[in-house]
Amino acid sequence: MKIDSHHHFWSYDPLEYDWIDDTMQPLRRDFLPEDLRTEIASAGVDGVVSVQARQSLIETEWLLGFADQEDFIKGVVGWVELSSPNVSAELERFAANPKLKSIRHVVQGELDDDFILRADFNRGIDELKKFDLAYDILIFERHLPQTIRFVDNHPSQRFILDHIAKPRIKDDVFEPWNTHFRELAKRPNVYCKASGMVTEADYGKWTEGQLEPYFGAALEAFGPERLIFGSDWPVCLLACDYAPWHKLVSRWINKLSSAEQSRILGGTAIEAYQL
Repeated sequence: MKIDSHHHFWSYDPLEYDWIDDTMQPLRRDFLPEDLRTEIASAGVDGVVSVQARQSLIETEWLLGFADQEDFIKGVVGWVELSSPNVSAELERFAANPKLKSIRHVVQGELDDDFILRADFNRGIDELKKFDLAYDILIFERHLPQTIRFVDNHPSQRFILDHIAKPRIKDDVFEPWNTHFRELAKRPNVYCKASGMVTEADYGKWTEGQLEPYFGAALEAFGPERLIFGSDWPVCLLACDYAPWHKLVSRWINKLSSAEQSRILGGTAIEAYQL
């Protein structure tokens, strides 16, 4: 089974999605299950994991509602306020739906670069194991040192790193991302998504040659056993259509064994998210 481990839905509202700025005009419309169904068919993808794009409980309910209606939505990465004293009750409520597989907080959007180390946030992370939920790590590369410390505080928690930690591809900056990224990859409880790369480059000028060293580092650091394909649709549409991105990743891995290719294109996601 081929799985897309990372995509979003939204009914566009400029206040709800204020991160969609003037450089992202193509995203200022609705993107819903019927739109994605067409996209995955073009790439031969069988199922998807839907990821929160708003930090609200309504968003988590909305995504789980879609997952209940659409069989191709195999799992949901939702949001709850992990720093809340009521986090356990909220997790219990949402985890009653078996399609909830992981929780995510937009750490990259926090003003405090040490947010991921906050005591109240980490107490919330501790609650995830009770419900067998993973946690998706969304950061910029500058947060990698703190993230390594964060992961070390939770050695039995499943983590999934989004977008290879967003290196500065647009500026062709490889270090210190590469060093910190490889250090994080030494933690066996961390998986990594090969996603979001085209939009960390220049939307209109990126090249395969520019992206390939970053993908190569991710493959070498995590291996097929812990590297996961993701589209980041519809955000990827700013720089690349759905099927061409899937084709590009498939070409990068075509020298691997068929079993290793299957891991990256689906099997690893099934394991990481327990689909």
